[in-house]
Amino acid sequence: MSSILEMLKNLISGLYFPRIGLSDVVEILILAALIYVIMVWIQRTRAYTLLRGMITVVVFLTLVRLFQLSAIWWIAQNLASIALLALVIIFQPELRKGLESLGNRSFFSMLVPFDSQHQERFTENTINEIVRAVNDMSEVRTGALIVIEQQILLTEFISTGIELDARMSSQLLTNIFEHNTPLHDGAVVVRGDRIVAATCYLPLSENVSISKKFGTRHRAGLGISEVSDAFTIIVSEETGRVSYSYMGVLNTGVTASDLREQLHNVQRNTMNDRNESKFRIWKGRDSNEE
Repeated sequence: MSSILEMLKNLISGLYFPRIGLSDVVEILILAALIYVIMVWIQRTRAYTLLRGMITVVVFLTLVRLFQLSAIWWIAQNLASIALLALVIIFQPELRKGLESLGNRSFFSMLVPFDSQHQERFTENTINEIVRAVNDMSEVRTGALIVIEQQILLTEFISTGIELDARMSSQLLTNIFEHNTPLHDGAVVVRGDRIVAATCYLPLSENVSISKKFGTRHRAGLGISEVSDAFTIIVSEETGRVSYSYMGVLNTGVTASDLREQLHNVQRNTMNDRNESKFRIWKGRDSNEE
């Protein structure tokens, strides 16, 4: 027993316990808060997709170093000098908007970045109103582009249109997309149970595999789903056919029951994601459900 006690004493005496003062605690708390805010910001912007690409590159370089692939490692070392400048260029839009948001927020709101309005998911009534409006517009071949925002905020696209902040209704949606009305051109963005903006401009998909029969409206609907987790509904002005795009996949010729089912799936996925995001910042995106 004495030998065991002596061994433990020697082990403890060899350990180093740093002295932590008040300034160290404050510094740790500040760094933790900054890291938390940055991670939440990345998760809820398009920077999340770019970050995943960067992580893939880092993992690849780690494997290159592990297996001693000298030629590839030499190329990577020579490109590392311009990597920082490349990151600034790639993330320039997100960095600018992040700094603008930082200037418009209080310190407390930065630590609690979850907007109560954004936390609300769309209800059953909103699903019914959207499906009713889409059916009405499909019958008379009124072109429409409806974007349902989820975890990734679409603020930069909302700013390109006219803000409405109106309660969802099928009559309002139908009236917005009525031909020759001031708001019919562009996309409508839906957040929760409200139409937040109309005439919004969306990025066009550069996917070369898309059929040439699809025009700008379908390419815009697919484009926004490639850079965000938004669910987009498209009504063709030429044929009246209804399509939806989600997670970079375009589904065409869907029925009212199919659309309703997909909206319910998105509703459930959105709620699950937001519940999980309270505890986990890093999470994968749900795959597209057929």
